[in-house]
Amino acid sequence: MAAGTLYLIPCPISDETAPWDVLPASNRAVMDSLDYFIVENTRTARRFLSKAGVTRPIDELEFRELNEHTVAECEVGELVKPLLAGRSAGVISEAGVPGVADPGAAVVAECHRCGIRVVPLVGPSSILLALMASGLNGQSFAFNGYLPVKPPERSRAIRFFERRAQAEGQSQLFIEAPYRNVKLFEELLRTLAPTTRLTLAVDVTAPGERIITRTVAEWQGAAAAARNEQTSGDFHHRMSPCRPVGMQFAQIEAEKPKKYQI
Repeated sequence: MAAGTLYLIPCPISDETAPWDVLPASNRAVMDSLDYFIVENTRTARRFLSKAGVTRPIDELEFRELNEHTVAECEVGELVKPLLAGRSAGVISEAGVPGVADPGAAVVAECHRCGIRVVPLVGPSSILLALMASGLNGQSFAFNGYLPVKPPERSRAIRFFERRAQAEGQSQLFIEAPYRNVKLFEELLRTLAPTTRLTLAVDVTAPGERIITRTVAEWQGAAAAARNEQTSGDFHHRMSPCRPVGMQFAQIEAEKPKKYQI
C-alpha cells in the first residue's frame, strides 16, 4: 500500500482574521479530504477547521497533539504510522505556518526519514510578511526564533545579532511571546546602537496591524514623548504609535549595511 501524504496547513495568525481572508481557496479541497490531524493544540485546531467550514463533522476527525509539552513524551513515529498505512494527515500550528518555529517540524523530519511525501500549503507567515513590509534587507536575513528569557543572556544575544547585522549587512529576525514584549522592547532600546534600525511588527494580518521601522534613537524619542503624555501606569499599554504588548515579530539591521542593501 502506498503511503499517505503529510500536508502542512497554515491557519490565520490572528483570531480576528477569518480563515479565507488569508488562505487561498485551493487549500479547501485538501482540508476537506482529511480526517487525521497532527496539531499543536486540539482546541484551537478544531476552532480553525470549524471557522473554515470543512465538510466533515468536527467530532468525526482525529486529532493528535504534538507540542512543547508532549513532544518529549510521545514517539513521533507513532504519529506517522497511519501515514505509512496509507492515511494522509494535516499538520496545524496554533498560528500561521506549521514547521517554522513550531513543533510540527519534528513530524515533518520523521516523514522525510520514512520517505513520505510532504506538501506545504500556502498561507500567512508573520516572518515573511513583516520582512516584506520592513524596508530592511530581504536578500540576506536570519530568523533566530525566541531570544533568551533571562536579562543577561538576552542582552548578550541582542548585541551578538547587532554585530552580525553590522558585519554582514544581514537582517536579524526574532519573535517574542506577548507577555514578554514590553521587557524585550525596553531591552532593545537600552542595548542597541542609536543608528541601528529596528522594525516592530504588531498583530500581523489583523485589523490593528502595525509594521513600523525606525532607528533606535527615533524609537527612544517616541517612547519619551509617550511617557510625557501619559501616566507611567498607562504607558506600557498605550505607547504610540506601536503597542509592544501585541508585538509578534522584531528585526534589527545596521543603518548602513556593507552590502546587499535593498
